[in-house]
Amino acid sequence: MLHPPHQSLQVAAVPPQPAPVRERDQDAPWHTEAVCRRDEAGLFFAPSKEPTAARLSREEAAKRVCARCPVMVECREHALLQPEPYGVWGGLTAAERRVVLARRRRRDLELQKAARATGPIAAAG
Repeated sequence: MLHPPHQSLQVAAVPPQPAPVRERDQDAPWHTEAVCRRDEAGLFFAPSKEPTAARLSREEAAKRVCARCPVMVECREHALLQPEPYGVWGGLTAAERRVVLARRRRRDLELQKAARATGPIAAAG
């Protein structure tokens, strides 16, 4: 059941609890242990023409599922590397993933600039 938008804002202020760390079979794909495999897929992907309040509430509920998932980091990296254009993956919405990717691109460009700027100095030393 979806919660009214004011409830999702209260939940967002509560810091997520770390997922329990446990040994995972390294031969099995990461997604075999994803908590979301046991939940309704509709929680993670928006229906067409979903009202904003319902979307925000659904996304917060999906993030709560992600917060207790033992493979959240692997899921997030998968979604960032693919890149997955829709849904909540690894506790991030599509918009949040776009922000992370933009920050990574900026960081990589700055690192490349810094490497070019210090390259000749390091070679002369």
